[in-house]
Amino acid sequence: MDYKRLKKAEKDFLKRYPGGFAHPEMLEIGKKHKMDKMVNQTKEWFAKARFKDTDEIVNSMVKTVTQSSMVSLFEKPKFRDTVKEMTPGERESLAKGLKKLLHGNEKKGFEEVLDLLVDKKMAKWTLMTVVQNYYRPDKEVFVKPSTVKSVIQELGIDLLYKPRPSWEFYEAYRTIINDIKERVDPSLTDSNAAFCGFLMFTLGGWGK
Repeated sequence: MDYKRLKKAEKDFLKRYPGGFAHPEMLEIGKKHKMDKMVNQTKEWFAKARFKDTDEIVNSMVKTVTQSSMVSLFEKPKFRDTVKEMTPGERESLAKGLKKLLHGNEKKGFEEVLDLLVDKKMAKWTLMTVVQNYYRPDKEVFVKPSTVKSVIQELGIDLLYKPRPSWEFYEAYRTIINDIKERVDPSLTDSNAAFCGFLMFTLGGWGK
């Protein structure tokens, strides 16, 4: 792990944007992501008690994906249409997997959702991580392939990225992000999404 590279990125970013994400330019960029709104509605929509209604949960998942500024415009309609074509049993499996991911056995829930999306040829890292990213913004991570590959390469992290999502990679990457964010200025860590935004901006993933 190249901590010198991390500290240099921190120094350069704060020199350009004093105050980190409280800087006016960063606040303007942040507005388009509507993070507070997305976090609040996700916490409401996916509260444990809501999982009694499968259709409500699945529809809320589609809304979260389509409203997220972090999911590509290409993936949004494909995911929406894929879910629309699911059988009642598949929708129930999707809701049960998401419930475990958010409120129970994370690994099992992740893999149940993954198996279903693999079968539908929709197993994308962004779709696999967007809901929990909003539900627990200080713990979970949104896996954007271009950003993750840049972070691994630029910081010399001993972790092998693969296009197909896996719990093992997600858990390892999440642990790394939560560790290194403790080593930078607090102004860069309002949430894991903000911190990963800083990494994206400084380590070569911005706009890719």
